[in-house]
Amino acid sequence: MHDPQTAMTQRKAVALISGGLDSMLASRAIQAQGVHVEGINFFTGFCVEGHTHAIRRRSPEKPKRNNALWVAEQLGIKLHIIDIVEEYKDVVLNPRHGYGAHMNPCLDCKIFMLGKAREWMAEHGFDFIITGEVIGQRPKSQRKATLPIVARESGTEDRLLRPLCAKNLAPTLPEREGWVDRAQLFNFSGRSRKPQIALAESYGFDEYAQPAGGCCFLTDESYSRKLGDLWEHRGERRYDLDDIMLLKIGRHLRPRPHFKLIVSREEGESRFLEGYRRQFTHLQTTSHNGPLALIDGVDALDAEDLTLAAQVVARFSQGRDADWVDVAVAHPGEEARTLRVAPLSADAVPDAWYV
Repeated sequence: MHDPQTAMTQRKAVALISGGLDSMLASRAIQAQGVHVEGINFFTGFCVEGHTHAIRRRSPEKPKRNNALWVAEQLGIKLHIIDIVEEYKDVVLNPRHGYGAHMNPCLDCKIFMLGKAREWMAEHGFDFIITGEVIGQRPKSQRKATLPIVARESGTEDRLLRPLCAKNLAPTLPEREGWVDRAQLFNFSGRSRKPQIALAESYGFDEYAQPAGGCCFLTDESYSRKLGDLWEHRGERRYDLDDIMLLKIGRHLRPRPHFKLIVSREEGESRFLEGYRRQFTHLQTTSHNGPLALIDGVDALDAEDLTLAAQVVARFSQGRDADWVDVAVAHPGEEARTLRVAPLSADAVPDAWYV
């Protein structure tokens, strides 16, 4: 039997907020039914936002913001950002359900994050969880066959409500108990964004993050290739936060199997890489304007390696057509010394060097 007093209690839901449109709409739909909503956002280190968007100058007309925080502001809800960098490593390295097209463990990722959200829900006295998932939108983690797997293996079971596609699924606990009205939920499916855009207009949202294949670098072919290269030349599958941050920045070239160059492409990247000069041997042209570069090597570099690295860096400087370029080379904690080198020509930097 229903307890009338319980029925009058305002229910509380925690929403997984990615910063995209879907989670924004799902949260608003439940807010509109009088449920108290708070957001949760998990920091894995692989998110695009707050790093590359903030460092690089591309699209200067677009605001450089953390979209999850921005969405929470638009919704008027509290956002809890939780660092899961260390715990998340096992998801990346050992996904039970395998990878997607690249290095993305999307199904395991969703299960893991919802499991963490379930723990948070229990600890903070919330009643259920909201996601912006839509059947058929993602090829691996949002198929009708995989949605029940996510709910079961995350332990969320039927306290997991997916408002945007709820009418395509069996009623969940919040619907059966009358905490939310199923009639006011939606039956979206497939990859078309038209229903979401129309719903956004009806809610008065005229600005939101455009969908671009997700906000995770692990879905990116280039990034996944760099991560695989890191593991291959390190001889083991491991990473730390600095590793995955540096994979997002600059040109990555491997002139020799035992070392890689990370060469900045613009001023913002140079400033970011300056923070790593105490950890890496670094090079910078002094006779001409040019990039800052870090050397990531598994063994000590000899004079020939350093000369080659300096020639590569000179190639990307404003002295690329000069006869000679001076390049300052400094090992961590040591004074810089100058190498005068002839810049490599474009033909002398083979495509195979680019990671």
